[in-house]
Amino acid sequence: MKVLVTGAAGFIGSHLTESLLADGHEVVGVDAFVDYYPRAQKERNLAGPRATERFSFVEGRLQDLDLAPMLDGVGQVYHLAAQAGVRASWGREFAGYTDHNVLATQRLLEAALQAGVPRVVYASSSSVYGDAPTLPLQEDGVCRPLSPYGVTKLAAENLCLLYEKNHGLPTVSLRYFTVYGPRQRPDMAFHKFLKTCRDGGTIRVYGDGLQTRDFTFIKDIVAATRAAGDSGRPGCVYNVGGGERIALLDVLEMVQEVAGRRVEIVHEEAQKGDMRDTFADTTAARQDLGFKSTVSLREGLAAEWEWIKGLA
Repeated sequence: MKVLVTGAAGFIGSHLTESLLADGHEVVGVDAFVDYYPRAQKERNLAGPRATERFSFVEGRLQDLDLAPMLDGVGQVYHLAAQAGVRASWGREFAGYTDHNVLATQRLLEAALQAGVPRVVYASSSSVYGDAPTLPLQEDGVCRPLSPYGVTKLAAENLCLLYEKNHGLPTVSLRYFTVYGPRQRPDMAFHKFLKTCRDGGTIRVYGDGLQTRDFTFIKDIVAATRAAGDSGRPGCVYNVGGGERIALLDVLEMVQEVAGRRVEIVHEEAQKGDMRDTFADTTAARQDLGFKSTVSLREGLAAEWEWIKGLA
């Protein structure tokens, strides 16, 4: 099958692309190489796919590209391209988030509709929930994002639902919960923590460190994403989480154990837009997608540590 992956040079997109290629699919990758983090890391992410004849790559923004040729003959679209970052989405930067996360999604949905694409899988985020009164978080709960980033991800989810309800375009949205693993973006916590363990220095913790997260290893994210492309119910939203709710200070203890090194930890003021707690109810993903997390946090951290040790 011919598949389109947007954001193919990114952390999740590159892993998904490799998985699809390994199973014999033809993949068209698209990426705009936005400057949120260095292009060199994204180019390294693409080294494997570029060595495969069944992979073709288009550089550019979904807002600007002629999407029709790329969608010709495509059986599935995995839409992972986005402007990332909760804390960076305030102020003047918000325009970039609406452009890359909302307008780009609308253009892709419109083009997919015209091309008659059978399935569009949209990568959303647990950030759409905000601070919910009860846990675990369920897909039918009220969404009150705490960050402009979360607002744009929820808006794109709603666009997917609109195209499914009004035009019959089969769309499925996945709410990823704190994805980690090899190739993780350099601005993300585990990348920073493990690199500090490698190089020395101080780890900064925003707030008291008792905030909790549901961490999901990249292998499990890819499995759920591909399952959504095959069996996700059109118009549905699915949580994809690791199944463990762990406090940040406990994570830091595990990080240091995995790395075999102790580092200094300092506390700083909590950041605007950060959720206090996340924990996914994955019942729907288990029932419809056959999803179950297979990688424990300790196992996943060990895999990311091995990758971090090899970085320049």
